[in-house]
Amino acid sequence: MSVGMAAPRAPYACDPDRSRGRLFPEPPSRTRSPFRRDCDRVIHSTAFRRLKHKTQVFVFHEGDHYRTRLTHSLEVAQIARALARQLGLDEDLTETLALAHDLGHPPFGHAGERALDACLDAHGGFDHNAQTLRVITALEHRYPEFDGLNLTWESLEGIVKHNGPLIDRSGQPIGGYSDRGVPVGIADYTSKYDLELWSFASLEAQVAAIADDIAYDAHDIDDGLRAGLFRIDDLKVMPLAAEMIAEIDRHYPGLEDARRGAELVRELISYLINAVFTQAQKNIAALQPQSAEDVRNQNHALIAFPSGVAEEEASIKTFLYQHMYRHPRVMRVMGDAERVLFDLFSRYQTMPGDLPPEWLDGAERDSAAERARRIGNFIAGMTDRFAMTEHQRLFDSTPDLR
Repeated sequence: MSVGMAAPRAPYACDPDRSRGRLFPEPPSRTRSPFRRDCDRVIHSTAFRRLKHKTQVFVFHEGDHYRTRLTHSLEVAQIARALARQLGLDEDLTETLALAHDLGHPPFGHAGERALDACLDAHGGFDHNAQTLRVITALEHRYPEFDGLNLTWESLEGIVKHNGPLIDRSGQPIGGYSDRGVPVGIADYTSKYDLELWSFASLEAQVAAIADDIAYDAHDIDDGLRAGLFRIDDLKVMPLAAEMIAEIDRHYPGLEDARRGAELVRELISYLINAVFTQAQKNIAALQPQSAEDVRNQNHALIAFPSGVAEEEASIKTFLYQHMYRHPRVMRVMGDAERVLFDLFSRYQTMPGDLPPEWLDGAERDSAAERARRIGNFIAGMTDRFAMTEHQRLFDSTPDLR
C-alpha cells in the first residue's frame, strides 16, 4: 500500500463499538463514536485551550512564530493520524491521545516540571503524565454528573501507558518508574479503575507516542534555526541531516537558509514517518496480532523506529540537547522561570489565602500533602502569562524571562 492511502480497519485496531466504556456510564452519542466523543471533549476542555500560552522551549513573549504546547499537540496529531491511517488504526482514538498527551504540563516547559517536582518532592513529586490523568479525571469541571471528562477506558490507558507499561505483572514499577514508583495520581486512580499498568497500550497510543518524538525533532530544529541558536549547516555533523541538506542544495542551488531549513524539516518528518510505518508493518507481520488485546499482551512495543533510524533519531536529540536545550540563553530564561514557580509555591504554602477562592473550597481539612498537591494542581494549570502576572501581583520584582 502506498503512503497516503487509508487502510481498512485492522483486526488489531481498537474498535469503538467494543470499547470497555467509561467510569461513569453515559448514553451513547447518536452521531459520534465513543472515541470521537473523547476527542471532542479534549478539544473543548479548558486545559486544552491553556496550551496556547504554555512554553514548548521559548517563553510566550519571545516571538509569535515559535511552537507552544498547543501547536506542538496539533503537529503530533497530524503525524499520528497519518500513521494511524496507513496502519488501519482508529484515527479518532489516535487523535485523542495526541491532543491530550500534554494537558498536564505546567508553564515554562520542562523547567516548570523540574520546579514543581522539587516543590512536591516530599509528597510524591510531579509527573506530567499523572497530572494529565488528574486533569481529565478530576480537575476539569464541565459536566453536572462527574468531575473530569469521563473519557473511555481506551483513552485513559493510552494517556497513562503511551510510553509502555509502568509495572511488571508482579506489580513492581519498571523503566522510568523503578526508582520512585508509580506516581501518586496514577496509583490512586488505578486502584478504583484498573488501567492494567502491566500491559502495553494500544497501537493507537504507541503511534501517538512516536509521533510526539517525530514532532519534537522536527519542530525544535525549526525553532532553533529561527531563534539563531544554530545554523542549518551546523546540522551537517549528523550524517542523516548532511545527506538531506546536500540533496536540497542539489535540487535548489542558492536557496536561502530559511527555505533550506523548512525543506529539511519536511524531509525529516517524511523520512521518520516512512521509517516507522515500514518497521510497524514488519513487526505486525511477524507477530500477527488479531486484536487490540493481542497488542497489549506483547512483551515489546510494535510501533518503533528501525534500529538504524533509532540511532539517527537519538543523534538529533543529542544535537538539540547540546545546541538548544542547554544553550546559555535558554538556560538563563528557564532558570528564571523555575525561580518564578518556586516563589509562587512557597507563597501559597505560607499564605494559602492568596489562592483564588474556588481553589480554597475544603482546604481547611487538607493534610500537608493534600495542601501541597492542591497548590501544585493550581500552578500546573497556569499558563506562562498567568504565572508571570501572579508573580508580579505577589512580589516586588519579577524576572523578565528574555
